[in-house]
Amino acid sequence: MPSRRNQIEMTDEELRTFLAERKVVTVATVGPHGRPHLMPLWYVVDGTEFRGWTYAKSQKAKNLERDPRATLQIEDGEEYHELRGVMMECDVEIERDPDKVAAYGRALFARFDATGPDVDEMVAKQAPKRIGMRFTPTRIVSWDHRKLGGAY
Repeated sequence: MPSRRNQIEMTDEELRTFLAERKVVTVATVGPHGRPHLMPLWYVVDGTEFRGWTYAKSQKAKNLERDPRATLQIEDGEEYHELRGVMMECDVEIERDPDKVAAYGRALFARFDATGPDVDEMVAKQAPKRIGMRFTPTRIVSWDHRKLGGAY
Protein backbone atom coordinates (compact mmCIF):
# COMPACT_ATOMS: atom_id res chain seq x y z
CA MET A 1 0.00 0.00 0.00
CA PRO A 2 1.54 3.36 -1.01
CA SER A 3 2.25 5.86 1.74
CA ARG A 4 -0.15 8.78 2.14
CA ARG A 5 2.83 11.08 1.76
CA ASN A 6 3.51 9.67 -1.72
CA GLN A 7 -0.19 9.87 -2.62
CA ILE A 8 -0.43 13.61 -1.99
CA GLU A 9 2.98 14.76 -3.29
CA MET A 10 2.78 17.06 -6.32
CA THR A 11 4.49 16.05 -9.54
CA ASP A 12 7.08 18.45 -10.98
CA GLU A 13 4.51 19.75 -13.48
CA GLU A 14 1.84 20.20 -10.79
CA LEU A 15 4.35 22.06 -8.65
CA ARG A 16 5.37 24.39 -11.52
CA THR A 17 1.70 25.15 -12.24
CA PHE A 18 0.92 25.76 -8.56
CA LEU A 19 3.88 28.15 -8.15
CA ALA A 20 2.87 30.05 -11.29
CA GLU A 21 -0.72 30.45 -10.03
CA ARG A 22 0.19 31.83 -6.62
CA LYS A 23 1.67 35.30 -6.04
CA VAL A 24 2.65 35.43 -2.36
CA VAL A 25 5.04 33.24 -0.39
CA THR A 26 5.42 33.25 3.40
CA VAL A 27 9.08 33.59 4.29
CA ALA A 28 10.34 32.32 7.64
CA THR A 29 13.71 33.59 8.83
CA VAL A 30 15.36 33.31 12.24
CA GLY A 31 14.70 36.46 14.25
CA PRO A 32 17.15 38.19 16.58
CA HIS A 33 15.91 36.22 19.60
CA GLY A 34 16.02 32.85 17.85
CA ARG A 35 12.31 32.66 17.06
CA PRO A 36 10.80 32.30 13.58
CA HIS A 37 9.98 35.58 11.85
CA LEU A 38 7.21 35.08 9.25
CA MET A 39 6.43 37.61 6.53
CA PRO A 40 4.63 37.57 3.17
CA LEU A 41 6.61 38.30 0.02
CA TRP A 42 5.86 38.66 -3.68
CA TYR A 43 8.03 36.30 -5.68
CA VAL A 44 9.22 35.37 -9.14
CA VAL A 45 10.12 31.78 -9.96
CA ASP A 46 13.37 31.50 -11.88
CA GLY A 47 13.88 27.83 -12.74
CA THR A 48 14.21 26.15 -9.36
CA GLU A 49 15.00 29.40 -7.55
CA PHE A 50 12.78 32.14 -6.18
CA ARG A 51 13.58 35.82 -6.28
CA GLY A 52 12.12 38.70 -4.31
CA TRP A 53 13.06 42.05 -2.89
CA THR A 54 12.58 43.81 0.42
CA TYR A 55 13.72 46.97 2.18
CA ALA A 56 17.34 46.65 3.31
CA LYS A 57 16.40 47.86 6.80
CA SER A 58 13.58 45.32 7.22
CA GLN A 59 13.77 42.67 9.92
CA LYS A 60 13.71 39.98 7.23
CA ALA A 61 16.82 41.51 5.60
CA LYS A 62 18.63 41.80 8.93
CA ASN A 63 17.78 38.20 9.77
CA LEU A 64 19.10 36.96 6.41
CA GLU A 65 22.32 38.93 6.81
CA ARG A 66 22.89 37.14 10.10
CA ASP A 67 21.72 33.70 8.91
CA PRO A 68 21.22 33.26 5.14
CA ARG A 69 18.67 30.46 5.43
CA ALA A 70 14.90 30.63 5.11
CA THR A 71 11.92 28.35 4.88
CA LEU A 72 9.26 29.32 2.34
CA GLN A 73 5.65 28.17 2.29
CA ILE A 74 2.92 28.67 -0.26
CA GLU A 75 -0.49 27.22 0.45
CA ASP A 76 -4.02 27.14 -0.86
CA GLY A 77 -7.38 25.74 0.24
CA GLU A 78 -9.82 26.12 3.10
CA GLU A 79 -11.22 22.66 3.84
CA TYR A 80 -8.90 19.74 4.63
CA HIS A 81 -9.73 17.95 1.38
CA GLU A 82 -8.75 21.10 -0.59
CA LEU A 83 -5.41 21.82 1.07
CA ARG A 84 -2.37 21.99 -1.16
CA GLY A 85 0.97 23.66 -0.85
CA VAL A 86 4.72 23.53 -0.84
CA MET A 87 7.37 24.08 1.82
CA MET A 88 10.95 24.80 0.73
CA GLU A 89 14.03 24.99 2.90
CA CYS A 90 16.35 27.45 1.13
CA ASP A 91 19.79 28.96 1.11
CA VAL A 92 19.54 32.69 0.42
CA GLU A 93 21.88 34.97 -1.50
CA ILE A 94 21.52 38.71 -0.97
CA GLU A 95 22.02 41.14 -3.86
CA ARG A 96 22.88 44.76 -3.02
CA ASP A 97 23.91 46.21 -6.40
CA PRO A 98 21.12 48.74 -7.18
CA ASP A 99 21.00 47.87 -10.90
CA LYS A 100 20.60 44.18 -10.14
CA VAL A 101 18.11 44.87 -7.34
CA ALA A 102 16.10 46.98 -9.82
CA ALA A 103 16.00 43.97 -12.16
CA TYR A 104 14.45 41.94 -9.33
CA GLY A 105 11.86 44.69 -8.85
CA ARG A 106 11.00 44.95 -12.53
CA ALA A 107 10.52 41.18 -12.72
CA LEU A 108 8.16 41.29 -9.75
CA PHE A 109 6.06 44.08 -11.20
CA ALA A 110 5.99 42.39 -14.61
CA ARG A 111 4.53 39.32 -12.92
CA PHE A 112 1.66 41.54 -11.81
CA ASP A 113 1.33 42.97 -15.34
CA ALA A 114 2.71 46.36 -14.25
CA THR A 115 5.31 47.55 -16.76
CA GLY A 116 6.29 50.75 -18.51
CA PRO A 117 8.27 53.91 -17.88
CA ASP A 118 6.40 54.85 -14.69
CA VAL A 119 7.07 51.45 -13.15
CA ASP A 120 10.71 51.53 -14.25
CA GLU A 121 11.14 54.97 -12.66
CA MET A 122 9.51 53.88 -9.40
CA VAL A 123 11.62 50.69 -9.23
CA ALA A 124 14.82 52.65 -9.96
CA LYS A 125 14.04 55.03 -7.08
CA GLN A 126 13.35 52.17 -4.65
CA ALA A 127 16.24 49.89 -5.63
CA PRO A 128 18.96 51.72 -3.62
CA LYS A 129 16.86 51.22 -0.45
CA ARG A 130 16.22 47.53 -1.10
CA ILE A 131 18.00 44.21 -1.39
CA GLY A 132 17.33 41.39 -3.81
CA MET A 133 16.98 37.90 -2.42
CA ARG A 134 17.61 34.67 -4.34
CA PHE A 135 16.18 31.62 -2.58
CA THR A 136 17.69 28.28 -3.64
CA PRO A 137 15.73 25.30 -2.31
CA THR A 138 17.74 22.57 -0.61
CA ARG A 139 14.61 20.57 0.30
CA ILE A 140 11.08 20.69 -1.15
CA VAL A 141 7.97 19.10 0.35
CA SER A 142 4.63 19.42 -1.44
CA TRP A 143 1.09 18.23 -0.75
CA ASP A 144 -2.24 18.19 -2.54
CA HIS A 145 -5.03 16.70 -0.43
CA ARG A 146 -7.36 16.85 -3.42
CA LYS A 147 -5.58 13.69 -4.62
CA LEU A 148 -7.11 11.74 -1.72
CA GLY A 149 -10.56 12.01 -3.27
CA GLY A 150 -12.19 12.78 0.07
CA ALA A 151 -10.83 9.61 1.74
CA TYR A 152 -8.68 10.26 4.76
